[in-house]
Amino acid sequence: MIRIQTKAYGPLDVDERQVLHFPDGLLGFEKFKDYALLDAAQKPFFYLQSMDISELAFVLIDPFLFRPDYSVDADDALLSSVGIERPEDALVLSIVTVPADGSPITANLMGPLIVDRASRRGVQAVMTDPRWQTKHDVLAELAAAGK
Repeated sequence: MIRIQTKAYGPLDVDERQVLHFPDGLLGFEKFKDYALLDAAQKPFFYLQSMDISELAFVLIDPFLFRPDYSVDADDALLSSVGIERPEDALVLSIVTVPADGSPITANLMGPLIVDRASRRGVQAVMTDPRWQTKHDVLAELAAAGK
């Protein structure tokens, strides 16, 4: 177990299997490379908590929950750089924005996080498909998907 300081839960013990490494960091946060993947109290969300600073945490969601038609067209070299050789090797998550003003909760489908399940190394890809934007209304699309 590793003890970390979290933004949402204070001090917390996490299993080494919850630790993810992003060799290139995340867009805008390139110098922070190690994170813990935590279940959020509110399902179906997760927290991606920086191991370096407690103030840096992201809310995540599985994009396939509200967009069954979602597809990740990432460069093979990018995926193989973290050990992903087959689609079933990958865990795909989207960063969620929860506005303080009560406006819709949105998910970024243009910049998914893709993690190799075995090595727990990940990358943030940039999708060029015009269907995927940085702000998809999660609740509206869940309702449209019949969830």
